[in-house]
Amino acid sequence: MKTRGDAAQAATRHALGALLVTGAAAGAAPAEVEAAPSPGAPAISTTVANLTRPHERAAFDGPADYFTGRVRVEMLLTAHAPARASGASVTFQPGARTAWHTHPLGQTLIVTAGVGLVQFQDGPIREMRVGDVVWIPPSVKHWHGASPGAAMTHIAIAEEVAGSPVTWLEQVSDAQYAGPAQALP
Repeated sequence: MKTRGDAAQAATRHALGALLVTGAAAGAAPAEVEAAPSPGAPAISTTVANLTRPHERAAFDGPADYFTGRVRVEMLLTAHAPARASGASVTFQPGARTAWHTHPLGQTLIVTAGVGLVQFQDGPIREMRVGDVVWIPPSVKHWHGASPGAAMTHIAIAEEVAGSPVTWLEQVSDAQYAGPAQALP
């Protein structure tokens, strides 16, 4: 007869197997491992997550086609099927910003340093600060970047459709960027 303790041990074995990580480089396919079962228990096959160190992650300057000003992009995660999420830590120097763009399944921004700005099409420019989380709904035209007087870093997470998490549009003009900013409520 199996007891609650047996079920808890099996769940713990499964969880520990899932927590194993490899030292693979960013973007590498997850590794397949066999968790060590208790005597008499079936083997647990678990696909494990990748662990990447900062020096292993791809980082690059934001391309001028998609950004205005100095922007540094550090890829944090890439989509591994069946997952669709990808994300990056993006640092904008004062005055730097994205072009207008949309995301097919929306985007989440998490501000980790500095003061930033975000604007949805036909809406006010909103100020973002450390700790703010901004949800941008699917297909909503928007831009985001640093304020004129301070750099800003955020983590940006979006899901891919047909291999892409974003559709880039026209640049944000200096006049659009210079509009009055309002603090997020």
